[in-house]
Amino acid sequence: MPSSLDGTDDPPDSDDTVGHELRELTVDAALHGQRLDKALVTLAPEFSRNHLQSLVERGHVCIDGKVAEVVARKLRAGQSLQLELVPTEESLAFRPQPMALDIVFEDEHLLVLDKPAGLVVHPAAGNWSGTLLNGLLAHHAAAALLPRAGIVHRLDKDTSGLMVVGKTLPAVTALSRAIAAREVHRHYLALAHGRVPWDERSVDAAIARDPVSRVRMAVLASGKPARTDLQCVARAAAYSALACKLHTGRTHQIRVHLAWLGHPLVADLLYGGALALGLRRQALHAARLRLQHPIGGAWLDFERLPPADFSKAWAQVTQG
Repeated sequence: MPSSLDGTDDPPDSDDTVGHELRELTVDAALHGQRLDKALVTLAPEFSRNHLQSLVERGHVCIDGKVAEVVARKLRAGQSLQLELVPTEESLAFRPQPMALDIVFEDEHLLVLDKPAGLVVHPAAGNWSGTLLNGLLAHHAAAALLPRAGIVHRLDKDTSGLMVVGKTLPAVTALSRAIAAREVHRHYLALAHGRVPWDERSVDAAIARDPVSRVRMAVLASGKPARTDLQCVARAAAYSALACKLHTGRTHQIRVHLAWLGHPLVADLLYGGALALGLRRQALHAARLRLQHPIGGAWLDFERLPPADFSKAWAQVTQG
């Protein structure tokens, strides 16, 4: 089963009872006076204590037929303990979940889609369902046989725009190699705070996990090489409209490089960009994707206009 990556949204509770199991025991002398959560470990030793505590909090544990609400409750000999085992959220992560996908191009080898802002690409802690991966598993059965359901690169949750996904193992392998060889060309539109003092600039600055905040990345000499080409399209008031080209694909790369230059993306709260221009999410859109077909070899070129929120903000800067 594919490994999980990062994400942010809380998943909704599932009403699916597939995989549920009911276990019962009568509290004996050995468990008398023990905390409820410790007794549950005895009843279901294959699960972590944290998961069993979460089952108590979600109402899946009963004492003498009544829902238990306190994990630290002390038990008494003779009490009847019932535990409804619910699969961990992680175990439900790789389930098909039908969703509307804005598919720009598709054949038997790959598909290109326009990801909306707000959609997480891959399940991870705190976001085990409702991701693009879940949608791909529902879209075509072969995705279940592929690493990460064919996902070969990602966009951040609040970044909109074009992504390519492999549909067969040869296509996934070829696409992954092309991305590593920098043969897949990805162009973005961005809105940054401040009037940038340059018309064109190339940023070649290594990126690594921020040692202070694990949810952020940072420019660090010890990081992996990262290069972004920037072009200023327009300036207005206290903002700049930029065209960006990725040469590498580090996590949060454009966001980190612009923040490092002192021009964080509009509404990118994680990297110091304040809400502005009507945007409630980072001002970044993957507008163009150019690549060679992984099987046929023909060049494919796709462009997609930004969604309404970004377009309105973009117009304020470029037409203001």
